[in-house]
Amino acid sequence: MSTAKIDRSLARAAGARERPGLGARLERFISRLSTRNNFWHKVCSLIWLPYAFRSGISMKRLDSKRFVAVLPFKRVNRNWYNAMAGAALLGNSEVAAGMYLFAEIGSDYQVVCKEMRYSFLRPCLGPAVYDIVNTEDVDRKVDAGGEFNIDLEIEVRQQLQKKGRERRVGRCQITFHCTPKTHAREKKRQQDGR
Repeated sequence: MSTAKIDRSLARAAGARERPGLGARLERFISRLSTRNNFWHKVCSLIWLPYAFRSGISMKRLDSKRFVAVLPFKRVNRNWYNAMAGAALLGNSEVAAGMYLFAEIGSDYQVVCKEMRYSFLRPCLGPAVYDIVNTEDVDRKVDAGGEFNIDLEIEVRQQLQKKGRERRVGRCQITFHCTPKTHAREKKRQQDGR
């Protein structure tokens, strides 16, 4: 089915003002709750992302433009020579970027990681800080509607003992594909109707 037909059927569905089902309303409520604060993020992680829960990653919004996620230097995140494990740094890059994106676009989108490139620069011997340093204009893409890809760049730094100092240990470029949930439901409904 062509994209134009799907867009027309989405417009018809929006015009009809269908009330979403109980499952869709519950999913929207839980999505909003998970981005509200670290407590609800941890509760949702415990259920749906148990490895992220065990890693202890948490998010902080410094201001309207800066978002930071912190991965603690705990035993579950370290390797056999007492440095932060590469898998922990890499896997939590997706979690950190996803938390940022959910906080920006809200609960009305499905977000899927399409591509991720991570450059390991040096060993991380302390807590890791994920700093979103470069992003495309998310608000413009959400306002345009429909599906879109978004590129994010993350710098991973190690917190040093002296407060305020950090040493860069990695860099990550990540691309997410975002689809409105109404769009995805309509596509699924049309595929089931075949």
